[in-house]
Amino acid sequence: MALDIPPVTQLGHGRPAKKASSGFTPTPEQQTAIDTFVQGTDMVIQAGAGAGKTSTLQKLSESMPRMRGLYIAYNGAIKEEAKRKFPRSVRCMTSHGIAFQAVGLRYKHRLKSARQNGSQAARLLNITRPLPIGKNRPQLAPWQIASYARETVKRFCYTGDDDLQTWHVPRRKGYSPEEHQAIAEGILPFARKVWDDARNPAGVLRYEHDYYLKDWLLTRPRLTDYDYLLFDEAQDANAAVTRLVLDQTHAKRIAVGDSCQAIYGWRGASDALSVFPGVQLTLTKSFRFGPAVADEANLWLDLLDAPIRIEGHDPVPSRITSDITPNAILTRSNSGAMAEAMAQMRAGRKVAIVGGGNAMAKLAEAALALMNGEPCFHPELMAFENWDQVVEYAEQEDDGADLKPLIKLINEYSAEGVIEAAKALSDERNADVIVSTAHKSKGLEWDYVRIGDDFAERKPRPNSDDERLIKRPEAMLAYVAVTRARLGLDAENLQWVHELDGVA
Repeated sequence: MALDIPPVTQLGHGRPAKKASSGFTPTPEQQTAIDTFVQGTDMVIQAGAGAGKTSTLQKLSESMPRMRGLYIAYNGAIKEEAKRKFPRSVRCMTSHGIAFQAVGLRYKHRLKSARQNGSQAARLLNITRPLPIGKNRPQLAPWQIASYARETVKRFCYTGDDDLQTWHVPRRKGYSPEEHQAIAEGILPFARKVWDDARNPAGVLRYEHDYYLKDWLLTRPRLTDYDYLLFDEAQDANAAVTRLVLDQTHAKRIAVGDSCQAIYGWRGASDALSVFPGVQLTLTKSFRFGPAVADEANLWLDLLDAPIRIEGHDPVPSRITSDITPNAILTRSNSGAMAEAMAQMRAGRKVAIVGGGNAMAKLAEAALALMNGEPCFHPELMAFENWDQVVEYAEQEDDGADLKPLIKLINEYSAEGVIEAAKALSDERNADVIVSTAHKSKGLEWDYVRIGDDFAERKPRPNSDDERLIKRPEAMLAYVAVTRARLGLDAENLQWVHELDGVA
């Protein structure tokens, strides 16, 4: 479950969602959750943004102090925060931490191995020949085959599957279904070699934390030391960890999260809340923002036909207005984030991007290589032989829409300009404004938030019935973005929500 999301720590002007002391008086919804927990049943708690799910879990644990609990945290930072909050009867760990103690110790020495590029991995895997794809297509070089194989194993580790198959091979933009099938069939034998190496303490490839987690999960472990499990951020779990929790039928299982914040499906996550057994409960009172932001969030929850609607906290004076100086600007894409950052830098403000600008610089370097007729090594662009093909693909194929912000950024600022700006970004602690993708903003909040321009560019077109429908992942991303604001939200770039009829 160790996905690339921002830890719940201070990030510049941003701050983690507040975790209230367990000394508070429970809301009626929280009291219902406590009473249900005491009765000894499995539970699924749909908790809206800022609705106090962590403090609710604390109350559950405190209500049964003689029972032993395991809180499964989404990442290390959340685990450390939970350890300071939960009673001693609850052990707070990540799934990787549990697996490391069980089987990962035997691979500890391999976790210190040096980084390996694709060419080095190809030599270790004895990949000596290129892989043909089809007519009029460049073959995949050995380094590309090795990179594909390692990513295939990573994706396999996120699933509940027992064996590697062709469907674990990642799809790349620019390849047809037939070309992808040829790639998948050619990659699979090498992916299996990577997995065999991963399960060998004397293996030679670079070792990943996901390997020992998957290795442990394949043993179908039983967590018999615990009377109940608290499965937090369950909407972002991968299928492998979800199966682990579901297998613990001896214990009470409490899955908590927000199905409408399940925005990591493209990276192997699946919403465990949708498959979990137990009593269905909700937490809908948000303490993060007031009624104005809650109303904006509920527009998206209506579209998503969500199981909850959010009630804002009256004492918080939230406003929906463009008359703010934002602490944070949230975008839907990395390219959109870089465009916003460069515009702010031109205006003389010190700007930081959550997660830094290295990923964007590498993408710009890949674009520059294609413009110069040189090979491209970036996975997002490796299927293209030149920049013109990228532009054509983005214009003609639905799957290429995500490349449009990159093309617009390069056209406006040049690839060299993007690379230079990425190096000039400020540290978050010293920035005047933070720019973040909506994905990386999860778990954070700011007083004043502006929704970035690239959200406006995703306005749906009418379909054949003259309806405007938005894809579900896009609606969930917008919901996450608007719920990061506490006091002021500039959502002008999402005002097209009022024209929509639902989700596709």
